[in-house]
Amino acid sequence: MKLGDTVLKVRSKNAGPFWVTIDIFCDKPDVYRMVRDRLSNAAVAGLYKVPEQILKRFDIEDLRVIKFSVPRPVVQGSAADRDMHGAQYAALLEEHELG
Repeated sequence: MKLGDTVLKVRSKNAGPFWVTIDIFCDKPDVYRMVRDRLSNAAVAGLYKVPEQILKRFDIEDLRVIKFSVPRPVVQGSAADRDMHGAQYAALLEEHELG
């Protein structure tokens, strides 16, 4: 079961020149709880190739949103930046199998 097929929306965006934030929006409380419980920090850190201790996670139950912030591999706007707005990060998480 892919995350993108389970939730309402996965969105990523720029969070400054050094970070990207990925938001997972769930339309129902039971979907939120299932994703919260099945999506581990270790799995997300592995997808984005960052140390787990650097990954930031925010579970916002009232809004049924799970947010992750990861450091950018290069500074936003630098010559090596391939995604200035951080918009492509969501696609990787959408394809993740929840198991």
